[in-house]
Amino acid sequence: MMQTATVLHDVLAGLLSYPAAGFHAQVAAAPAEIRPVCAPAADRLAAFAAFVERQPVSELEELFTRTFDINPACSLEVGWHLFGERYERGDFLVRMRTHMRALDLPESSELPDHLGHVLPVLGRLPREEAEAFAAQSCLPALDKMCEAFGPEPHPYLDLLEAIRTAVRILHSAPDGGGVPPSTPAPDQGGA
Repeated sequence: MMQTATVLHDVLAGLLSYPAAGFHAQVAAAPAEIRPVCAPAADRLAAFAAFVERQPVSELEELFTRTFDINPACSLEVGWHLFGERYERGDFLVRMRTHMRALDLPESSELPDHLGHVLPVLGRLPREEAEAFAAQSCLPALDKMCEAFGPEPHPYLDLLEAIRTAVRILHSAPDGGGVPPSTPAPDQGGA
């Protein structure tokens, strides 16, 4: 069983990867793994786990692609939701990669601002930095991601709601910088 919030962030991040062999078992175990740290997020995650259990991997792959790769409004790139294609996104990408390297987190084929990378960084930042990063970057991006689904039920919305619930509960929201505060904030003059 999980002991820390760091592992919770890693478990949730792992569910944001393209479904492959082992995905069913990974999703099935996730609610029990995160329950000791954040029961409300585990409750939200249970609906996603129930859906995944009934689907073959091929259907999950197609749904993932339709949801996140074809529809830019549902993109999992935090920086895109915060900055669009403005310069600040490039700065955010560099800062995220810097944090990933400093924290010895592996990179993947996804950009450094992908939620699957952002969550492990968030889970390893010192408390005050994590709170500021959650309030100014993670939660605003998660709000936009969730809103993009509209009013219709969607299994991946259940996953994103579980993530948003965990981030809200584990990281109070004081005012802070929009990027991990241990790096210089981007110039705010033109935004």
